[in-house]
Amino acid sequence: MSQDQRRILVIALVPLFMSLLSVSIVNVVLPSIEISIGAGPSGLQWVLAGYTLAFGVMLVPAGRAGDLFGRAKLFVLGVGLFGLASLVAGLAPDVVVLNIARVFMGFGSGFLNPQTVGFIQQYFKGEQRGRAFGLFGSVVGISVAIGPVLGGALIAMFGPEWGWRASFLINVPIAAIAIITALRWLPESAWHALPEALESGSHRKRPDLDPVGIVLLASATLVIMLPFLQGNAGGWIWALLPLGAVLLFAWLGWESRYKRRGGFPMVDLALFRIRSFANGSLLIGLYFTGMTSVWVVIAIFLQTGLGYTALQAGFVGLPSAICSAISAAIAGRYVVAVGRKLVVWGIGVLLLGLAASIGVIVLHETTGSSIWWLLLTLSFVGMGQGGVVSPNQTLTLRRVPMQHAGAAGGILQTGQRIGTAIGIAVITALFFTVQAVYGWTAAVVTALTTIGVIIVLSGVVAVVDLVQDRRHRE
Repeated sequence: MSQDQRRILVIALVPLFMSLLSVSIVNVVLPSIEISIGAGPSGLQWVLAGYTLAFGVMLVPAGRAGDLFGRAKLFVLGVGLFGLASLVAGLAPDVVVLNIARVFMGFGSGFLNPQTVGFIQQYFKGEQRGRAFGLFGSVVGISVAIGPVLGGALIAMFGPEWGWRASFLINVPIAAIAIITALRWLPESAWHALPEALESGSHRKRPDLDPVGIVLLASATLVIMLPFLQGNAGGWIWALLPLGAVLLFAWLGWESRYKRRGGFPMVDLALFRIRSFANGSLLIGLYFTGMTSVWVVIAIFLQTGLGYTALQAGFVGLPSAICSAISAAIAGRYVVAVGRKLVVWGIGVLLLGLAASIGVIVLHETTGSSIWWLLLTLSFVGMGQGGVVSPNQTLTLRRVPMQHAGAAGGILQTGQRIGTAIGIAVITALFFTVQAVYGWTAAVVTALTTIGVIIVLSGVVAVVDLVQDRRHRE
């Protein structure tokens, strides 16, 4: 790997870590926000939902804009917006300002995230691309697991008033450094569109951003995600789901017609005829529907059910994060040679970790054995995760044309965000329903079992893709 490639990875992955960390760290600091600025349940919900919605809505349009106008421009814009909004959030005098800032943090994350995928697609080939996505997967795994630990540590260090503020303010110097290094280190070609991305269907070289397609897809994403993020707002909110389906079909119809009329659609639907892309997108959407909820369920169980502190609960995920980082880096070295079998093995190891974790929780209830055996069993979950996320990213995008790299990366990440929203809403609702009737142990076992079933479904998709790939080679 050349020095320029290493610089590109550092520039891209550090802000990526920062933006994904802002998803998981907030779960721990919410009680401090409630005490500090008197935020009620609705305001606290929007601290979570505003960021997630803005993040999810922006991914595909920002990916396409990066293809058309230069990924570096969109990346710097996203990092700058994220850093400025983090400053406002950290100094927010009330929950209204905080929630507005969180929305703009989400927009910033939505701008920068697809560009990281685009950078890797553009500047890395073959095994080097696999290794780069391996590091990408390490960042994803660590950011999810380390967030609760860092949030708990900041609360312990600075107290309830400044601890939650520090969780936002810590982003500001990182964003400033990322912008400076991007301006100095990113290659000249990163600041300009790929020539092939400017080719419209009529072969005229012009940016074609497809504004109608952007509005339709953004609206569909917003309407589909909102009920799962704000499900307790009342029964009316679930009526938005049919509207979301209508908007999604309208978007599909528009994109198809737009291409036939000679335009360059935001998302070329021919991407979904690429088997590896279609299968990989479905696989990772299912995977995030299940896996993201593991840490939410474990944190609630340890803190509310067993009475541990936020910092203690956060540390349970630390060995898993380390194992995820190591296994993702190793998987990145071999994914090109091994292929989808690596993902199947990763899912198998992950399921083993989930089953063993259920065993630890049941034994703690029945025999009084230490709950801290979860440090070991959840390590297998992290190890498996490293064998799934980054290899799947490499395999899903390997046949995507370069002019669609940003949009394709945006689609992949949008599926992850929607899957996360649906999974957390459904699994936590199931968790609390069972807990109210049967207690904490039954609740966490039911939740982890449900997660395991969803992960099995993602494994079925991986096996189907593996079989199809073998048939294609024959």
